[in-house]
Amino acid sequence: MELMHLKSGTDVRGTAVPTEKNPEYQLTDDAVNAIVSAFTVFLCKKTGKKSGELCVSLGHDSRVSAERIRKAAAAALTAAGVRVLYCSYCSTPAMFMTTVTRGCDGAVQITASHHPYDRNGLKFFTRDGGLSGGELEEILLSAQKGEKAAALTKGTVEQIDYISEYSEILRDMIKKGVCADNYEKPLEGFKIAVDAGNGVGGFYAEKVLAPLGADVSASQFLEFDGMFPNHIPNPENKEAMDSIRSAVIKNGCDLGVIFDTDVDRASCVDEKGEEINRNSIVALAAVIALENNPGGSVVTDSVTSDGLHSFIENTLKGRHVRFKRGYKNVIDEAVRRTKLGENVPLAIETSGHAAFKENYYLDDGAYLVTKIIIKAARLRGEGKTIGDCIKALEKPAEEKELRFKILAPDFKKAGIEFINKITALAENSPEMRPAVDNYEGIRVNFDDEKRNGWFLLRLSVHDPVMPFNTESNTQGGCREICKAFMSLAQNEKDIDFSALYEYINSD
Repeated sequence: MELMHLKSGTDVRGTAVPTEKNPEYQLTDDAVNAIVSAFTVFLCKKTGKKSGELCVSLGHDSRVSAERIRKAAAAALTAAGVRVLYCSYCSTPAMFMTTVTRGCDGAVQITASHHPYDRNGLKFFTRDGGLSGGELEEILLSAQKGEKAAALTKGTVEQIDYISEYSEILRDMIKKGVCADNYEKPLEGFKIAVDAGNGVGGFYAEKVLAPLGADVSASQFLEFDGMFPNHIPNPENKEAMDSIRSAVIKNGCDLGVIFDTDVDRASCVDEKGEEINRNSIVALAAVIALENNPGGSVVTDSVTSDGLHSFIENTLKGRHVRFKRGYKNVIDEAVRRTKLGENVPLAIETSGHAAFKENYYLDDGAYLVTKIIIKAARLRGEGKTIGDCIKALEKPAEEKELRFKILAPDFKKAGIEFINKITALAENSPEMRPAVDNYEGIRVNFDDEKRNGWFLLRLSVHDPVMPFNTESNTQGGCREICKAFMSLAQNEKDIDFSALYEYINSD
């Protein structure tokens, strides 16, 4: 059975529901069984335990294929003699926390994040956190060979309400963090709208905020619905952000919160309806992380703005490290630097993946929002709001993302060669200044008044695509930067620049 095509970074992902276009789906029961069986073999090697001594938690988000895949995963685990704690609907970060608070040897979460309803996947955890890409590859190769752990007796399945246990941890954080006169109801007087996008984030309104006295009546789309009928559960999606903005403004809320499907990402909206998203959510998280870590480092992905860089380094007096795109890349770089003795309290991607050192470098949207709510509650006593924390963040006049398809059969080779070509040309251009602190692709700065910004060209890890991000502090600057890039990209036949031409020639 060929399974390597299901690898997506550090997760397993594939189609899981038959559709008119694709009647045959990839994540079959056999595929799930083989992969989860191989994870059991992996855990035995890692822990030194026999499979019958293992305890593994199993949970899922609200996708329509979750129940089918859950049965296949549970069958694989119990066949190996594993004791299974079935958590039912649960967030991905909470599933990792079962290894901390319940002593599980591993965790399996059935999720495909914000991807369409017909997709699903598997995310694995050990007590050390999420798997690396290399570890997942090892598991998939093992699954292809049909490797399974032998068991003398069949394992058991025990259903637990873990999301309630996890919610209690977050409630205690808020109580201790706010330390209000009314200790048990520290959020009285706060009106907070939670948008779960019909994923599993509804627990945050019902089990975390409401018991602490918050008014959550403006919350929306808390019901589980794997067809995601209202909007894509993705904080980077414009429709999703417009939806939570509208809820905040219409209902006069103090704060709006939005999660992705499995709650490993989050963003906010302030009381004025202003989005705290992308660079803004990074800035706010940095304010919180650096409060007790003066001079600490914040590791982000590569597409963060110049304004954010200045905010972290000049306003907050921290160190900003731009690293590769991809939340696991950002987290792994923070862990690497920490091991070398650097103080790195936060790793965060502009997509809303935020991992605090104090929380096992776990990317957890609910934990991020909890830290923000604690900050908001403290500021209320000073007559301030969270928006006041990031007033000094300079926002660009324009920003744009384009995606160029690579037409060559060996897209990685073609992409690398093109980036090398652009790098060489930019280094010899008197009007361009290649960034020295760049870890992927090529980032080029423009200092002239007409453009006053930058572009970043990189290669997608998995797809035959080159994402192109640009930002300018001048109106019309992004188009001028694109023109400068187009002058470098002339006569390139292996890449489709139609999106570039369309943007340059648009009104």
